[in-house]
Amino acid sequence: MLLTFFLAISHELLDIWSILQSHSNVLAAFLACGAILLLVHNTCLRVTVLLTSFLMVLGAGLRCVPVPDLTIRKRLIHGGQLLNGLAGPTVMNAAPFLSTTWFSPDERATATAIASLLNYLGGACAFLVGPLVVPAPNGTSNLPLAFESNPEHIKNRIEAVLYAEFGIVALIFSAALAYFPSRPPFPPSVAAASQRLSYRRSFCRLLSNFRFLMIALAYAIPLGVYSGWSGVLDWILTPQHVSQVDAGWIGFWSIVGGCVVGIAMARFADFIRGMLKLILLLLLSGATLASTWFTLTCLTSVTHLPLTKATLYTSCILLGIFLNSSIPIFFELFVETVYPVPEGITCGVVTFLSYMFMGVLLFFLTFYHKEFSWLNWCLPGSCLLSLLLILCFRESYDRLYLDVVVSI
Repeated sequence: MLLTFFLAISHELLDIWSILQSHSNVLAAFLACGAILLLVHNTCLRVTVLLTSFLMVLGAGLRCVPVPDLTIRKRLIHGGQLLNGLAGPTVMNAAPFLSTTWFSPDERATATAIASLLNYLGGACAFLVGPLVVPAPNGTSNLPLAFESNPEHIKNRIEAVLYAEFGIVALIFSAALAYFPSRPPFPPSVAAASQRLSYRRSFCRLLSNFRFLMIALAYAIPLGVYSGWSGVLDWILTPQHVSQVDAGWIGFWSIVGGCVVGIAMARFADFIRGMLKLILLLLLSGATLASTWFTLTCLTSVTHLPLTKATLYTSCILLGIFLNSSIPIFFELFVETVYPVPEGITCGVVTFLSYMFMGVLLFFLTFYHKEFSWLNWCLPGSCLLSLLLILCFRESYDRLYLDVVVSI
C-alpha cells in the first residue's frame, strides 16, 4: 500500500515541467487509457504497477540524457513526458481498485482518498520545487537579476531537478520489484471476491448508463478545466503583480488543503454511508462560490472588489480545496453506481473525459493566451454545471448493498 502511495507522489513530481510539455501529457493520456486499463482488468495488480513504474523510470531517464544538440534533447524530454503520461492513467485510476481489493467496506472511501489524493500531493511538491529550485528568468524571482538571468545557472538547476526525479523513481521501482503483492490472502469483502464484467460488456454498460454519464460529466468538466487553469496559474496572476513563487505557494496550499479535507470527508463517508451525493453538493457549492469570488476579484476595475494578495490566496486555495477533495468522493460514487463494472475501467473512462476537457482548454489557450478573463470565467461556469448535474443525479449503492446483504 505504501509503495502505491509513493508511486503516485513520484508520478506527479515528474510533472514539474508539465506546463512546458502539457500537450505531450494530454496526448499520452489519450493513447494510454485503453491499453493500460485493459491491462488493469486482465492482469494482476503487481504486473500493472511494475509496468507503470518502469515507464516512469524510462521516461525520467530519457529526460536526463546529456545530448549537446538542443533539438534532440527537446525530443528526448518530450519522449520522457510521453512515457510518464502513459503511466498516468494507472496511477490515477488504481485507487478504487486498490481499496476494494485490500480494505473492508467501512474503510474503502478513506483508502481511496489517501491513494488518490497523494497523487496530487506530488503535484503540490512540484509547485514548490520548480520556483524555489530553478529561478525564473522573467524578473519575478527574489534572486538578484544578474544571478537569475544567467542561462548556465538555470540550466544546471534544471539538470539537478531532473536527476533527482530519476533517482526517486528508480528507488520506488526497485522497491516495487522487490515486494508488491497483488491481493491479500483472504478477500476483505464480498465485493472484492465477486466476479466482474468483461472489458467489452463493461464499456457497453457504461455508455448505456445515463446516470453514470451524468456524474462522469459532473466530474470531468470542472476537474479538467481546473487542471488546465491551475497549470497556467502563474500566467493568470502575473497581471495582478503576483510572483511565480507566490503562485507556487497558492497551488501548494490548494492541493495540501484538498488532501486534508478530502481524507476527512472520505472518513466521514465511511462512518455514515449513503451520503456521497450530499458531500459532493456541499463541495461543489463551495467551489462555485470560491471560483466566482476569484473571477470577480480579478475584474476589480468593474466590480471594485478589493484586489489583495490575501483575497487571491484565499479564493484560489478554497477553490483547490473544494475541487481536489471531491475527487475520492466522485470515485466512490462512480464505482457504486455502475457495479459490477471493474473499478479501473470506470475511473479510466472519467479520467479520459477530464483529460479531454483539459485538452480542449489548452487548445483554445494556444490561440487566446494574451488575455485570461475568459479562462477565469470557465471555472465558475464548469463548477455550476457540475453542481446542477449532481442535483439531478439519483444515487444508488449497488456494491455497498451487496456487501451488507450478503455478509448478513
